[in-house]
Amino acid sequence: MLIPIVSAATLAVSLLSGCDEPAAPAAAIRPVRAVTVEPVDIGQALSQTGEIQPRYETDLGFRIGGQILARPVDVGSVIGRGDLLARLDDQRARSQMQSAQAGLAAAEAELTRAQAEEARQSALLKDGFTTKQRYDTAVRDLQTAEAQRDSAQAKLTLARENLGYTELHSEVDGIVTAVYAEAGQVVAAGQHVLRVAEPLEREAVFDVPEVAFRLVPHDPEVEVTLVADPAVKVVGRVRYTAPQADPTTRTYAVRVSLPNAPPEMRLGATVTGRVELPAQNVVGLPGSAFFEKDGKPAVWVFDPGNGTVQLRPVTVLRFDPDRVLLSGGVEKGDMVVTAGTHLLRPGEQVRLLAAAPQ
Repeated sequence: MLIPIVSAATLAVSLLSGCDEPAAPAAAIRPVRAVTVEPVDIGQALSQTGEIQPRYETDLGFRIGGQILARPVDVGSVIGRGDLLARLDDQRARSQMQSAQAGLAAAEAELTRAQAEEARQSALLKDGFTTKQRYDTAVRDLQTAEAQRDSAQAKLTLARENLGYTELHSEVDGIVTAVYAEAGQVVAAGQHVLRVAEPLEREAVFDVPEVAFRLVPHDPEVEVTLVADPAVKVVGRVRYTAPQADPTTRTYAVRVSLPNAPPEMRLGATVTGRVELPAQNVVGLPGSAFFEKDGKPAVWVFDPGNGTVQLRPVTVLRFDPDRVLLSGGVEKGDMVVTAGTHLLRPGEQVRLLAAAPQ
């Protein structure tokens, strides 16, 4: 009877001991800081760096092949209409022209003989001292001689043109912007030797990302400023937009016409293009307020009614050095968490440390 009594006492002591253990502490409510959303109307400017380029630029080459004897111009040379740009070895062309001249002389001599023979046969036929067959032969010889003379003249004309093609002259007033061949090099007909630009009509060329086209209005005015001297500026308009993106940079070439470009904006100068966009109603938040959900930007919004937070996707307009501007996702009066965002979970109850107007 002793053992059961001891077991009962031991059980009672154990139960009493269990009642004395402290309960597990409640989970701590996470503190956060937040700001109250207050949208504002702000203007936005889109800026891009580009380069001054000529509107008209042409690659030039010889119409015939040969060895370059001289190229008196180089990159940056200012040239006028008719100036010599390069010259080929013309010995072969001169020989061909001399041969053509000799051929024409022979054809003209044969034509003179055929004309005299046709005249003589015509007179004899009239007096009955020759046959109609001989006269017809003289006429055919005359026609053949005339055709040979015409062919010889065409060959001489071609030979003279080829001799003229041994010299490459400028057809415009311009600037040499590139050279592709040196003196002594043998070039083929049509091969590019140099590039000439007309500096009177200049354009600003920019590589613009695709997202910018959604922001810029149709046919905007573009303020172009010289980077080396911001006081030098001019207003232009978009003349051309590339229909296809560059395969490497994934940007589109945009050419802005500058009808009154100042002389300081020389070819190759670096410029900045600026387009003022219409004012938009936006929300500015610090970068610490942003979270990422499925690879897209989002913010934690505090619900003062139940003290919880929920993740809400937002639309980013642009990133400024000290803030991020939103064009959608939050509304006036929303309380957005700005500190402690990386530890939150949807529906989690939090304790607000600070809430201040934006």
